[in-house]
Amino acid sequence: QVQLVESGGGLVQAGGSLRVSCAASGGTFSNYRVGWFRQAPGKEREFVTAISWSGANTVYADSVKGRFTISRDNAKNTVYLQMNSLKPEDTAIYYCAATARVGFRYQQNEYDYWGQGTQVTVSS
Repeated sequence: QVQLVESGGGLVQAGGSLRVSCAASGGTFSNYRVGWFRQAPGKEREFVTAISWSGANTVYADSVKGRFTISRDNAKNTVYLQMNSLKPEDTAIYYCAATARVGFRYQQNEYDYWGQGTQVTVSS
């Protein structure tokens, strides 16, 4: 059983940067691919990015490509999401999730473990 805890959310002005973290416990973290999803008010939760077990491979939604960077430190059991050039439309609750399934996963129901989320608000 893996427990995930996000941190680092907050309020930032448009064009600014923020890094959120996802700390894992209770399992062998390097066995899991990790993804970030986000949910804006009144909208469905959407895929943002994911990273492979080793961290060598990543995928991004088109809406964040070139602005967001996912990385992981398996020695610290932590995944990071660096968000640059933030826009008001990036405002959402950001969730990390973990899956042991092979291959990149883009759907919520393909992830087995979820954090509680961290709020990111981008002001214009």
